Amino acid sequence: MPSQTQGDGIVYLVGAGPGDPDLVTVRAKYLLENCDAVVYDSLIPYELILTLPAEVEHHYVGKEAGRHSLPQPEINALLAKLASSGKRVVRLKGGDPFVFGRGGEEAEYLGERGLRYEVVPGITSGVAALAYAGIPCTDRRDASYVVFLTGHKAVEKASSGVPWEWVAQARHGTLVIYMGVAEIGNLVDGMISSGMPADTPAAVVERGTFSTQRTVCTALSDLPAKVIEHGIKPPSLFVLGEVTRYGEKLRWFRKRPLFGVRVMITRPADQAVPLYRELRELGAEVLAFPTIATAESFDSGAWEQLRRETTGSHWIVFTSENGVRYFLKQWFTTGGDVRGLSDYRLAAAGDGTILALNNSHIKPDFAPPGAKPDDLARQLAGKCQSSRASVIRVRSNLGDDKIETIFKQAGVETSSLCVYRTFFTKWPPEATKKLFAHPPHVILFTSGTAVKGLAENLEDEELKRLAAGAVVVSIGPMTSETIRSVGIDVDIESKKQTMADVVKELLARHAENKLINGA
Repeated sequence: MPSQTQGDGIVYLVGAGPGDPDLVTVRAKYLLENCDAVVYDSLIPYELILTLPAEVEHHYVGKEAGRHSLPQPEINALLAKLASSGKRVVRLKGGDPFVFGRGGEEAEYLGERGLRYEVVPGITSGVAALAYAGIPCTDRRDASYVVFLTGHKAVEKASSGVPWEWVAQARHGTLVIYMGVAEIGNLVDGMISSGMPADTPAAVVERGTFSTQRTVCTALSDLPAKVIEHGIKPPSLFVLGEVTRYGEKLRWFRKRPLFGVRVMITRPADQAVPLYRELRELGAEVLAFPTIATAESFDSGAWEQLRRETTGSHWIVFTSENGVRYFLKQWFTTGGDVRGLSDYRLAAAGDGTILALNNSHIKPDFAPPGAKPDDLARQLAGKCQSSRASVIRVRSNLGDDKIETIFKQAGVETSSLCVYRTFFTKWPPEATKKLFAHPPHVILFTSGTAVKGLAENLEDEELKRLAAGAVVVSIGPMTSETIRSVGIDVDIESKKQTMADVVKELLARHAENKLINGA
C-alpha cells in the first residue's frame, strides 16, 4: 500500500471467518499483508497474527464469552486513535463483523467522528461450522429457511430481544443458535414449554471448522444433558431441525487422514506456511507457534571477498535451508546469475539443504548422504587439503563455529559468510494461554534453535507438561540432541530430514493409532 499521511487513516472491519485460516477472504488476506496495525479478538485464527509482516502493530483486545480484556468503549477509542494518526487499521473479528458481533457499533462510532471505515464480510460460523459437520443450513426436502439467533443472555428476554415463544413454533426450517452454551437449559425448557416438540432433531457443533471439532446429535429434550456429558464449551453452535440428520451421512471433513490431530509447528512462520497448508489438507489442526524468526543479514565485505575468489578452487558450504535461501537472494541482488555459480564448487549437508538447492535447479558437487554438518566438514577437509582449496561457509549469526574449526584444524583456509540472522520470537501472554487451552498431540521441531526458542517462551514446568502429552518429532539427529538437552524425549526422528518425510511419518503413526494416545 502507499505510504500514509495524517488524515489518510482508515479502519477495515474485517471478518476472519469461523476458525480455519484458509477460510479468510482474498480481500482480508490482502489487507492483513498491507496494513499498519491489527486489532484482534481471542477467536481469531492465531496463524493470521503470527504470519503478519514484522512491522505491523499488534493490539489484542481479547473478547471472550462473558469477559473482555478491553471494554468495548476502549476498543472504540483505540480504533479511533490509530486511524486518527494516519494508520491503516485492520479490526479483525471472528466470523462476519456484522453477524452477532459489535461491528455495527464500531462503524457507527468511527463514522460519528468523521473517520473512514470499510466493512469486509467474512464467513459466519452459522454456515461454515455446519458445513464442516456435514449439516446443510437448508435443504429442498427438509428446510426451506434458516434463522440465526443469539442465545447470549437468553434468560433475560428484555435484553436478548429474541422472541423465543415465536421461535418455538418454527417448523420445516433450521434454527442456528450462537453463543448459547451457558443458557442451553433455559432455552430448551422455554421452547418445549412454548410448543416445540421434545423430539425435534438437534445438534451441537463445538469448534467448527477446526480439525478437532466435535458434533453431537440428539433430540431437543436431551440437548442440555448431552452438553454436560460431553463437556461442550464455547465456541459452539446449536442446530435445531431435520437437517441435523444429515450430519452422520455427509461427514466429509472427518474422512481426512489426520482429522482430530493437533500439530504444533515451531519453525519460522515465513517458511512454514506451505507445511501449514499441507497438514490442513490432510485434516490436521495446525497450531502455528513459531519459536524463532529469521531476517536477512548482508555483509558487503564478505561478498566482495567472495566475488574476488573465482578461480574454481573454492568451496561454498551450505548447512541449512535458510542459508541456501538467503545466499541465493543476495547472489542475484548483487548482480550474479546461475552461470556464475559454476566458478565455485558447492557442498551441502542435510536432505533439506540439498532439496533447497535442487528446488533452485542447483545440484551440489559434494553432499554425502545422511551426513551431519560436522561429518561433511571432516570429509570435505581431505578434499580441500589435496587440492589446496579454500572454504566459504554460509551461515547465520547463531550458527556455531564447529565447521570452521574442523577446516582450520585441517589447515584449510576458511571464511564465513553470514547471510541471515536468527532470533527468538516472544509470544504475547494470550498465545501461551491459547496453546494450553487446546494443547498439541504432536510437536514438530525443525532445528535445535527452534527447541531453544520454545524453552525461552515457556517455564521448565510448562515445557515438560506440554511435551509429556504430545508426540515429539525431530527433523534430524542434531535437532534431537538439543531436544534431549532440555529434558524432552524424542518420539520420531525423520530419516531423510525433509518435511515430506516428516509428514509421511505422521500419517503412518496415525494409521497405527499412535499419534494421539502414545508414541
